[in-house]
Amino acid sequence: MSPETDKKKKKVDYSAAWAEARKIVWNARWRLLFGSVLMLISRLASMVLPASTKFIGDEVFTNQRYDLLKWIALAVGISTIIQSTTGFALSQILGVAAQLAITNMRMRVQRHIERLPISYFDSTQSGQLISRIMSDAEGIRNLVGTGLGQILGSLVTATISIGVLFYLNWQLTTATMIVLLIFGGALMYAFKVLRPVFRERSVINAEVTGRLGESLGGIRIVKAYTAEKREELIFTRGAHRLFRNIAKSVTGVSAIASFSSLVIGAVAVVMMVIGGSAVQAGSMTLGDFLMYISFTFLLAMPVFELTSIGTQITEALAGLDRIREIMAMTTETEEDAAKEALPEIAGTIDFEDVFFEYEAGTPVLKGVSFHSEAGATTALVGSSGSGKSTILSLVLNFIQPTTGNIKIDGKDLNVVKLRDYRRHLGVVLQDNFLFDGTILDNIRFSNPEANLDEIKQTCKIANADEFIEKFPNGYDTIVGERGVKLSGGQRQRIAVARALLADPRILILDEATSSLDSESEALIQEGLNNLRKGRTTFVIAHRLSTIRSADQILVVEAGEILERGSHEELIAQNGRYKQLYDKQYRFEQNLFVNPGEDFTGKPPEALAQTKL
Repeated sequence: MSPETDKKKKKVDYSAAWAEARKIVWNARWRLLFGSVLMLISRLASMVLPASTKFIGDEVFTNQRYDLLKWIALAVGISTIIQSTTGFALSQILGVAAQLAITNMRMRVQRHIERLPISYFDSTQSGQLISRIMSDAEGIRNLVGTGLGQILGSLVTATISIGVLFYLNWQLTTATMIVLLIFGGALMYAFKVLRPVFRERSVINAEVTGRLGESLGGIRIVKAYTAEKREELIFTRGAHRLFRNIAKSVTGVSAIASFSSLVIGAVAVVMMVIGGSAVQAGSMTLGDFLMYISFTFLLAMPVFELTSIGTQITEALAGLDRIREIMAMTTETEEDAAKEALPEIAGTIDFEDVFFEYEAGTPVLKGVSFHSEAGATTALVGSSGSGKSTILSLVLNFIQPTTGNIKIDGKDLNVVKLRDYRRHLGVVLQDNFLFDGTILDNIRFSNPEANLDEIKQTCKIANADEFIEKFPNGYDTIVGERGVKLSGGQRQRIAVARALLADPRILILDEATSSLDSESEALIQEGLNNLRKGRTTFVIAHRLSTIRSADQILVVEAGEILERGSHEELIAQNGRYKQLYDKQYRFEQNLFVNPGEDFTGKPPEALAQTKL
């Protein structure tokens, strides 16, 4: 079960989310304080218009003092200017503060996620992580943006409005407040129902986005197996789940809006009946009644604002809780803090009785032990799924042993800083990942400080210069997403050049020449052999030419090392290695030799390219 599936079943920890929210608010406290002052000025200015209705009703029209009209108009005009000015200032101060907080949160989360262990990425879709970084951080806008300012402004407006209304007519205000309290209770119930819907929406959106990203990233595989319809159905199901969630929330919000209209109508009815009677009885003037109507609507506006803001802050807290869960995970950098520095290494690697399990109770490696001397080359051969790539992942410290020890120069790998150790690594994996940028950027990725001459020299060794220089833009050629504009062999050679440029003490070659044709492999093999001199090298390869010069060959089967030794020693043992060798030799005979030709039964040197 993925972490995201687990999260779906969890309730939001609002106390923890509020703790995170308080940190964000505290960091933006001065902007929020200034924004709150502006908000108060804006709200006080907004009361000039409703307050003026009493003077218009009682003085201008009832007492026929029309000379006051221009002064009332001037006051309303000035208050309007103040409102518009403070409104613009608020959008700049709080709006910018919100975007800054969102940006900082995104950077924080991205920085943290990038430093989580590989195992986390193995169990979580990249699209879901992108949603955590980009979408969940959006809710902060309602905490440090206009959200909190609006809450403060709405509370101030509501408090003043209620005071004025009770002053004008306490009986009418009591009846109005009863209606509004009923409305508030209904809103609280509605939010309780809608909160899980809003929480679920983010999870569904992350899942749909994650699958869509995988489908588009693997579009060649999708098309190769005519799976467009299947992917369409998968996306359609996800889109409909999202639609049903949104439809449910829209229905709820619409119900709240409709109920709000009923409340406004009920308040209007109460005012007409009770207020009209009060005017008729002489206990209220016409101006008082007009002012009462104005302040009633002024009171209703904050109530509706609080409704909207409440929904947004609920969503923001749900997003913050999901972010908090990720931020609570221990990063590799945090683990490194208590470990020893590793400035230089010779490159000796020792596996001591290493067991490893991806799933509990299902061992992938069973008591693997070997010694790789500094500067020596160790080749791993064996059937697919035997554990070769797992051994390389352990050497890279992408994963850690379930039991047993891995040592670098006699030091347990668990006690040295992982970042220091990885600085000494060069890697060419089976998945030749290239970033969507130039060839130069991709090669320089392993050593950003390298100059162009160093890069060109590296590309010569990797046999990449001959095709790079044929491109019109040379090293500035754009490779496309995952390097789709290059052939498999070209991508492979760029990946090899990238590893060479790192000038590593430990070199990992996982099928480093698998995408090369025989001619290209022969050209690059000499460069790889030169590179391996003085470096501890681990090689997984099926072609015999890649491994026959290794200092030691480990035959891995079912998570155990069955045989070890040089090529000649293993052939002489007449064991599993010899079986694999003979099997591939026969394959090469059938592939390259005309039927009916006589064989000696011994592999000639011409078949040095035999696969193993």
